[in-house]
Amino acid sequence: MKKRVISLLLACLMIFAVAGCSKSQSGKDNDSTPTVSKETEEKESKEPVTLNVWIMPNSGEPEKDFMDVIQPFLEENPNITVVPTVIDWGSAWTKVTTAATSGEAPDVTQLGTTWVAAVASMDALADLTPYYDEFGGAEAFLPATLPTTVIEGSDQRFAVPWFVDSRALYYRKDACEIAGVNPETDFATWDSFKEALKKLNGVEVDGKKMVALGMPGKNDWNVVHNFSWWIWGAGGDFVSDDLKTSTINSPEAFEGVKFYTELAIEGLMSMPSLEKNSAEIEALFNAGEFATIFSGGYFAKTIKDNAVKDPENSIVDKVGVAMIPEGPKGRHVFFGGSTLAVYKTTKHMDEAVKLIQFLTSKEAQIEYSKRHGNLPATKEAYEDPYIDQDPMLSVFKEQAKYGRAYPSIPGWAPSESLLQKGLSNVWDNVMGVNGPYDPERTKIELDAAAADATAVYQAN
Repeated sequence: MKKRVISLLLACLMIFAVAGCSKSQSGKDNDSTPTVSKETEEKESKEPVTLNVWIMPNSGEPEKDFMDVIQPFLEENPNITVVPTVIDWGSAWTKVTTAATSGEAPDVTQLGTTWVAAVASMDALADLTPYYDEFGGAEAFLPATLPTTVIEGSDQRFAVPWFVDSRALYYRKDACEIAGVNPETDFATWDSFKEALKKLNGVEVDGKKMVALGMPGKNDWNVVHNFSWWIWGAGGDFVSDDLKTSTINSPEAFEGVKFYTELAIEGLMSMPSLEKNSAEIEALFNAGEFATIFSGGYFAKTIKDNAVKDPENSIVDKVGVAMIPEGPKGRHVFFGGSTLAVYKTTKHMDEAVKLIQFLTSKEAQIEYSKRHGNLPATKEAYEDPYIDQDPMLSVFKEQAKYGRAYPSIPGWAPSESLLQKGLSNVWDNVMGVNGPYDPERTKIELDAAAADATAVYQAN
């Protein structure tokens, strides 16, 4: 019995000795209660906040992709819960404007670049100018994205650039080689581009004859976008300097529209393709129907994804990208995309700003770009190897200095459907829907569209 007691005492002494040694080696109290850092205490002591965020279907799995991208933000801010709601583009305008007038709005919302001025004019959006330093300052963003964050003529910023939708020329390398076209020089200007199309038209690759250029026509959701660089390249514009008159029917704008649409009249553009939309045209390019198309940065992702899904039919090594050809009055590249805005009704301004700060960080910009395929809005993201060393996306970086956005005025968003209608009628003229093609009919359609749009601009 005495031996057993002594053994227990020795065991206890050994435990205390180990504990004491542990304490002396670490210099810390070996109390069972873990030591909590001041930073951790501050995080845990903050009041719980729920941010409601509206986004559009920007990627294949929009809600999951968005939440995956912001996971580091949620880990860094455990008191903030983000609840995303995905809104279809078809109903987004109605929901966004209803929220602006009803007072029942999310904290943060995605807005198309052409919507900011209209929604801000409803006195619905918070002025984010005081917070821009937290986003790296205005100089952190591509210059062409910044005009879309204001109402033109104002110095208040009601949104922050999020991602960019732009266009460049995709071409088949093998078709160019067979036709004797040098992509580095022959796509440089309107005139050389047209001559290159003549060489490419009917070129045979793998037993299939290609049409030189495939582009969607009146049934596309990007009708206005697809005309933009031709109008600007001819010296035209969409709105007058006083922002009250549509100039889509100016002599310069007409020349740009005429040059582009008459590529179809001359047989250099697929006439049947004018009945299709962008997704259908891109699928036909992948299938070897066209030698060239104009498309966005997202199409590079599509080509690469297809190569993974179907490596035997991959064209990833056969495709090159060139800048938008330079027009008689310069090279201009369409810049659209989306911004992030905060509704005035939010009760969580600091947290909303913190979320936007994260979403405009280089890491988040690149990670989200990989998921939706569009381009980042911040300059530093373009230095990332994902873009800078990619043979397709690096061309979008190169031509970003030519980026140009539509005028950021309240009347633009409601006028866009009117411009689309007029330009769709132009395609009807090209396709002979109402009789043989007549350039004068194109002028008439542009005049009608300009009158309708002007009425909107002068009412806002």
